[in-house]
Amino acid sequence: MTDLARITSMAELRREIDAHDRGIVAALVRRAAMIDRAAELKPAEGLPARIGPRVEAVVENVRAAAVEGGLDPDLVERLWRELIEWSIAREEKVLGPSGPEGQGR
Repeated sequence: MTDLARITSMAELRREIDAHDRGIVAALVRRAAMIDRAAELKPAEGLPARIGPRVEAVVENVRAAAVEGGLDPDLVERLWRELIEWSIAREEKVLGPSGPEGQGR
């Protein structure tokens, strides 16, 4: 990772941003694979796609990480809630709807 203080032009900074964006997408691809694996594992444990307490735990975790890193936790929460809803919809294609409560175990 390049020391940002050593970057002296916008062209160089844009290259660094583009490379970092590719890394973020790669991390999201890996996370999607984990969601697919969750959809395979949950039936054996009798778990639905949506588990309300887990959703809130994930949000709490990323908010704390944002605060620790000096990033706006409200922004991170909005992004993650969107990601979580997408993930649940992906799981529900395999598992079926979670139901109105979505509390799970």
